[in-house]
Amino acid sequence: MNSKDGMHLQHRVRSAPPGSGNPSGNPAVPDHAAPSSALYTCPMHPEVRQDRPGTCPKCGMALEPVTPQLTDDENPELRDFTRRFWWTLPLTMIVVLLAMLGHQVHVLAANTQSWVEFILATPVVLWSGWPFFVRGARSILDRSPNMWTLISLGTGAAYLYSVVATVAPQLFPASFMSMGRIGVYYEAAAVIISLTLLGQMMELKARSRTSAAIKSLLGLAPRTARRISPDGADQDVAISDVQVGDLLRIRPGEKVPVDGVVVEGSSAIDESMLTGEPLPVTKRVGDKVIGATLNSNGALVMRSERVGAQTMLAQIVEMVAAAQRSKAPMQRMADVVAGYFVVGVVAVAALAFFLWGIFGPQPAWGFGLLSAVSVLIIACPCALGLATPMSIMVATGKGATHGVLFRDAAAIERLREVDTIIVDKTGTLTEGKPTFDRVVPVAGHTEQEVLQMAASIDQGSEHPLADAIVRAARERQVALDKPDTFESASGIGVRGTVAGKAIALGNTALMAQLGIDVQPLRSSAELLRAEGASVMHLAIDGALAGLLAVSDPIKASTVEAMEQLNAAGIQLVMATGDGVTTARAVGRRLGISEVHGEVTPADKLALVEKLQREGRIVAMAGDGINDAPALARADVGIAMGTGTDVAMNSAQVTLVKGDLRGIAIARRISDATVRNMKQNLLLALLYNALGIPIAAGALYPLTGWLLSPMLAALAMSLSSVSVISNALRLK
Repeated sequence: MNSKDGMHLQHRVRSAPPGSGNPSGNPAVPDHAAPSSALYTCPMHPEVRQDRPGTCPKCGMALEPVTPQLTDDENPELRDFTRRFWWTLPLTMIVVLLAMLGHQVHVLAANTQSWVEFILATPVVLWSGWPFFVRGARSILDRSPNMWTLISLGTGAAYLYSVVATVAPQLFPASFMSMGRIGVYYEAAAVIISLTLLGQMMELKARSRTSAAIKSLLGLAPRTARRISPDGADQDVAISDVQVGDLLRIRPGEKVPVDGVVVEGSSAIDESMLTGEPLPVTKRVGDKVIGATLNSNGALVMRSERVGAQTMLAQIVEMVAAAQRSKAPMQRMADVVAGYFVVGVVAVAALAFFLWGIFGPQPAWGFGLLSAVSVLIIACPCALGLATPMSIMVATGKGATHGVLFRDAAAIERLREVDTIIVDKTGTLTEGKPTFDRVVPVAGHTEQEVLQMAASIDQGSEHPLADAIVRAARERQVALDKPDTFESASGIGVRGTVAGKAIALGNTALMAQLGIDVQPLRSSAELLRAEGASVMHLAIDGALAGLLAVSDPIKASTVEAMEQLNAAGIQLVMATGDGVTTARAVGRRLGISEVHGEVTPADKLALVEKLQREGRIVAMAGDGINDAPALARADVGIAMGTGTDVAMNSAQVTLVKGDLRGIAIARRISDATVRNMKQNLLLALLYNALGIPIAAGALYPLTGWLLSPMLAALAMSLSSVSVISNALRLK
């Protein structure tokens, strides 16, 4: 897409990852990201850019703050972290190998090995880890301690202690000599930095997709419109140049450029992308048409009535954007715990330092320094930092094997609390495409004869209902005759001759026009309509021969899914753009008592907000563009993988196979994952609760034991192993 179409997103934003310790909510940005001033632009006219909020002078649409781009190259922070990670990962791996195997293979002298580890680890800690030290310092200055405080203190303590041990080993007591050198912990600092960078890369990658729904929606609009000039000539103009009152020509297969009214011609318009209705809607003179919908088979002339920000597509874009902005990010349990934990850790380290320095044996301040460093190392948030991500990583992998994709940790944590699910009908509960249902012949005609004649005449039609009938006849190997004549009857059916017989196929309006009595099949037709089917009557040589029904069948998995959700105590609500009669028919078959039919995208969004105001935790399950605002606003949005990209980009959970049974699976995964995260946090804190007092020297007066930084690092590693092992139990 280029700027010509007026719908191109060229937004850039600078944002700090969650938990960066910025209580004001302002983005914390590295210098390389972008200019410091805020920038606003128009989604319809990207050339309009200014440094304050306002409206677009061209279309009147509200200017929006620039938002993240979708690729690595367009996200400077992600690009920067990726470069830091990959450039220093080999150095981290070498340092770890030296720390683990160096004393066994004796390639380097002990002193030399410390210097080599220092040279290799320094770029990792000081260059790759620099953003984390900045965040840690900011968290202290802002008085909002968090995970960055712990990471910067822990890695900083391990690195600085190791540097002193390398440069001036004579400052340490002989008891701290091991394998020919003072123990160093470069590998601990380097590994923590590399793992943290990896986690940030994954998080930024997920967050960079947040504007994908809006970009996908904007991409639906046609780039140009065919405007009819006063002299009757057609002229292609940019969509942004269309004005209210312009006459626009729409040929078969083209998209409707803007909202308006038909002034000439008739055609079937596929509005499923916006309304959810699976069957095309016949539009004639005087009928309204919606921008970005698809003209199926006829030529139309329309008069534009709503352009720019006033079109339904633009309003849906605004609703999706507003819903996404309104969702507050869930605070992870680890961040909450860390905020309190870090204050205690720093206090204990400082207390140990001063108590040893004042009351300890000589060298008193040396023992104090070692005790303080041991406290900071053993409290280094490896286990605490892994407690949530490890569970999430295992849970997302487990969900993927069952066709359930979670976008982020917040979705996993929130899904278990959902008590109400709003489901769309078309494409969610049903297959979402017209399928031949049945034939009901009148006396004197057979089912095969009625299907044969209907399919034969429909070969000349491009209507989706006709395609369903023709496809069904061919699947049943019914021999079709080529129509001798064919005429489309203004959106109410088709007429022609087949094998010398006059054939008419259409709705009751066509039958009435031809004076054909449909009374013999009236009850059958009403029963089929009550079940949600579209009914067409077939007349042969002026007499009713039968009727054909085309419907949108319920998915084979839907009934079982509804039973599972009902058993879980979840209240089900159906909201669909289909007619009320059809919606209620499907609701009765599935046992859904609360049904809303003929709802617009705004109505679905309002329904979500209404239920949320009532104190419900609401999930929305849908597959269409019309569901996107509600999916984004719901506590958890659940998209069908068989649906549109816009729906999947607006949702936090995607069911790859479009199988609603995946919701029950996702809830079980959510419940098990949150329970596992709590266990991991408990394990991590248990190690710290036991290890920190020992590292501070609490046992020294009784036993003479003093935990060296080396043993502190070992205890830190064991706590990480226990957390990882517990997380793997989710499999």
